[in-house]
Amino acid sequence: MRAWKTAIAACAIAMCGSASAAYAQDKTITLCWAAWDPANALVELSKEFTAKSGIKMKFEFVPWTNFADRMLNELNSRGKLCDLMIGDSQWIGGGAVYGHYVKLNDFFAKENISMDDFLPATVYAYSTWPKGSKNYYALPAMGDAVGWVYRKDWFARPEIQAEFKKKYNRDLAPPKNWTELKEIGEFFQGREIDGKKVYGAAIYTERGSEGITMGATDAMYPFGFTYEKTPGKYDMEGAVNSPDAVAGLEFYKSLYKCCTPPGHSDAYMTEDLDAYKSGQTALQMNFFAFFPGIAKDPNVGGEKSGYFANPPQKVEGSTLGGQGISVVAYSDKKAEALEYIKWFAQPDVQAKWWKLGGFSCHVKVAGAPDFPKSTPFAGEFLKAMGSVKDFWQEPTYAELLQAMQKRVHDYVVADKGTAKEALDALIKDWTATFKDDGKL
Repeated sequence: MRAWKTAIAACAIAMCGSASAAYAQDKTITLCWAAWDPANALVELSKEFTAKSGIKMKFEFVPWTNFADRMLNELNSRGKLCDLMIGDSQWIGGGAVYGHYVKLNDFFAKENISMDDFLPATVYAYSTWPKGSKNYYALPAMGDAVGWVYRKDWFARPEIQAEFKKKYNRDLAPPKNWTELKEIGEFFQGREIDGKKVYGAAIYTERGSEGITMGATDAMYPFGFTYEKTPGKYDMEGAVNSPDAVAGLEFYKSLYKCCTPPGHSDAYMTEDLDAYKSGQTALQMNFFAFFPGIAKDPNVGGEKSGYFANPPQKVEGSTLGGQGISVVAYSDKKAEALEYIKWFAQPDVQAKWWKLGGFSCHVKVAGAPDFPKSTPFAGEFLKAMGSVKDFWQEPTYAELLQAMQKRVHDYVVADKGTAKEALDALIKDWTATFKDDGKL
């Protein structure tokens, strides 16, 4: 009997040990992001993490038009859906101030992860709060900016080249400034190519989330638009509504009026992609994150498309996209989430991330001598990242964005008032928000 009890006990211990091992191996963390091509690339990349760590990955991807509402609600409700969040750059202030994101300084120091190993613009934009401080709440994950794609094959046609040169006394080529960009749009608007009527440019006009703000600022930054006269002072009068800012917004409206496809009044990333890939437009405004997919597209890929960074006007300036990866403070699996970040930060993993279609921010990848020629758009991506500017990253970002979406859409698309009136009203909106937040 004693031997039998001993055998039972030994068996129980063995089973318990096996159960514990199985439990350890069955750890699963959930990463939340937007639903787009880079997210699919990350799923593929993350298989290596699971193979090395034994930690399984789940993914919650939400379409861009619903991404902010869905994920900000998740954070504000202190939900436990997400262990890791690849959140927009504008969320970093709220993530830090409201305690949604884990501060990563001690972890970075322990694991010898240096922010000097990542492109400075991405560290500033995706990781720090207050801006420019050494308080880190994310690891730069996905570098991005708004750029342009053009029909390189159309541009190369001798008859089109000759007609364009006769009209504008210059070669048809990627534009050196916004004036030239509009001329290209006007030249192609309504033209017939291969028996099909085509149009100038697919640009951002969407009202519901962030589209028209991301598009209009791509014109306004090069004209000289700034959010404040003095950074950190919230002195918006004379900056947000400066003559340069007004000129930039007026120019964006003129591009919308002259050169977009029919019905392009509520367009963002997907609509621009559809217009371009279906052969409707000569130019497309979109984030660099979509360019790997365009390069592989059977209809417009390969030598049919070329790429250029957002052109200057008075100054250089590109609208920042991209995100950092953060550990959600409400997660029950912070240790496993941190293990993922440690893995993701490794240079060899970052190199694989770039090859799969992600946009690495690591200096050893993006700063490598052969990087600019690694893809048809890599050099232009680096150029864009050298002059990126971002929307407010304040904790009240959502209210600030809603105000700009309304004011800019009302002026550009709905034809209400003047650009100066729209920007004057925007200052009033933003002043009220900052007063409520105790900033003014």
